[in-house]
Parts: sequence; C-alpha cells; structure tokens
Amino acid sequence: MRREGLGDKSEKDASRIMTAIPLRLTPDASRDDFAHIRRMRDDRFPHEIASILPGEFFVSRDPMIVYTVLGSCISACIRDPVAGVGGMNHFMLPEPKEKAHDSWGESTRYGSYAMESLINEILKQGGLKSRLELKLFGAGKIYGGQIDVGARNSEWVLNYVKTEGLSVVGRDLGDVCPRKIYYFTESGRVLMKKIEQIKNRTIFERELEYAAKITNVKKQAEEDATLF
Repeated sequence: MRREGLGDKSEKDASRIMTAIPLRLTPDASRDDFAHIRRMRDDRFPHEIASILPGEFFVSRDPMIVYTVLGSCISACIRDPVAGVGGMNHFMLPEPKEKAHDSWGESTRYGSYAMESLINEILKQGGLKSRLELKLFGAGKIYGGQIDVGARNSEWVLNYVKTEGLSVVGRDLGDVCPRKIYYFTESGRVLMKKIEQIKNRTIFERELEYAAKITNVKKQAEEDATLF
C-alpha cells in the first residue's frame, strides 16, 4: 500500500501514522468556538488532533493537527506562516439541478461558503489574506456513473483559488482512491495516505449523507424564494 506525505520530513514520518493505535478523546474540547469538533490524543503525534467530517472546518492559532478522510470531497489546508494560524475544511458541491446541461449553477455557493468560512476564521485569528498558503486534496472518483463528482469539485476549487489570487503550494487531486489527511497547522506539513483497499462503506455513507443534506437545503431555499 502506498504511503505519501507532503511537507518537511513527511516522507520519513508517514510510515509512523499508518498502524492502528487507539485514539483518546480529550475531555476539554468545549473550550473554544469549535467545541462541536471531535478532539483526540494520539501518542504518535506531539499535538492534539481535531477530526472533521464533511461540511465542517477547523482553525487554530495553537499547534494542532487537523484530520479527515476524503473521497470525492475536497479539503483545503490553509495557513498564514507568519501569524502561525491555520486550518482545514471538508466540502463538496451538490449535484447540478440540470444535469443534462452539465452546469453547477448556484451549487457553487456551497463551495464558496466552505472556503470563505475557513479563510475568514483564519483572518479573524490574525492571518492576512496576502500571506495565505494553500494545499488542496481529495476529489477522488470513488463512485460509478457518468458524472465524476470529484472532478467537478476539483475543477471548481482550482478556479476559485485562481480567481481569488490565492497561493497554492501543494496539491494532490483526482485518482480513484480515498485519502487520509493529517494537517499540521503550525508548520503546514501534510501527511497523506491513499486508501487503496476500502474495508467498509463509512466513507461513502458519510459523503452521501452530506450530499443529501446540502441538496435538501438547496431545494428548501429554492422553494422559499419568491419571484417578482
């Protein structure tokens, strides 16, 4: 099974994170605005781990590790190296309303919201937009069918960072494998593992649940709109 890492010395460290070691939940996760995010301790790492699910993001000025598992979704790892604040999100776009026209239309607002929520929180904690460094991961083609959800997500996020003038210093997008991502907010290091053998349907079920949720929100917003 292939192991990959992005960042200083990550190739040497990547092999240490792949063994199954029980994680310990930290009891004081309610101490800040991200109290809803699951926190863990792992003896393999020097910092506390924040584990995010689809639709969530996490930012910290203190040295932290943000962890997630990606299928067709995207994670943007963003930090200000001077302020030492960084974080990561986990998002996807809902399917377009008019599939036949091959257009995402207003669905792109979900991606914009995910990116802006992460960036604005970093700026709130002392970062500057001009100093931000980004790394992008995910967008795997893990579902069958004609529409490649991962490719759509990848296309959108690359267009977004280009339009916003943001600096992308690393990326690993596409392929057919889910990914485990560990992001070190202080240094910007990323440890990544591609999951070539999927043992259960957890990744699929979480993404499908998230996709259904944002699709329902989108549908409700359309029903609530008044045309004049």
